Amino acid sequence: MAELTDVGYAKDALIEKIRELAWLRSDYEEFTLASGRKSRHFFDMKPVMMDPECAHFLGVLIHDELTRIGEVDSVGGLELGAVPLTGIAIAKASVGSNLKGFIIRKEPKGRGGRKTGNPPGIEGSTLSSGDRCVILEDVTTTGGSALKAVERLIEIGCDVVACITILDRQEGGLEAFEAANIPLYPLATLEDIEG
Repeated sequence: MAELTDVGYAKDALIEKIRELAWLRSDYEEFTLASGRKSRHFFDMKPVMMDPECAHFLGVLIHDELTRIGEVDSVGGLELGAVPLTGIAIAKASVGSNLKGFIIRKEPKGRGGRKTGNPPGIEGSTLSSGDRCVILEDVTTTGGSALKAVERLIEIGCDVVACITILDRQEGGLEAFEAANIPLYPLATLEDIEG
């Protein structure tokens, strides 16, 4: 059972599960992506994030990246994709960890964090100026959505130190994050999936 915590095994297993549960490819039609771009590849990561085995592998891989990043106070990102990922990351944190989770709504509801003190649209644990945050994302195409989350965190004084994505489609997201001086760590890439 040691392979269940082995990073290499987790990555290989996750790639296979993405192929099985999330990937649609067409030689005849193009899918319209959230970015507005068209592609012959479509990825729906919800079945991956909701699969118990995949959730375990995601937790192993996310925490491997967090260990390499160094000191991190909070993880989270934009709804909907970051919601399960944040839960997975927090659940895999070791007992006694101070790692916190947050979610950024695409459209603030106006109430804010009544108990947390967070501004409207940022929910979960209290975020404070100076917190070192990592954005979580399910699929990265251009990086535009995740970079909106980065902007929200910077507005409240957080230091965004990285973005971890399940899949980088390799369509400009890496370059967009580089331009923002934020490293992007994909757990898998389109190239990995195409094998």
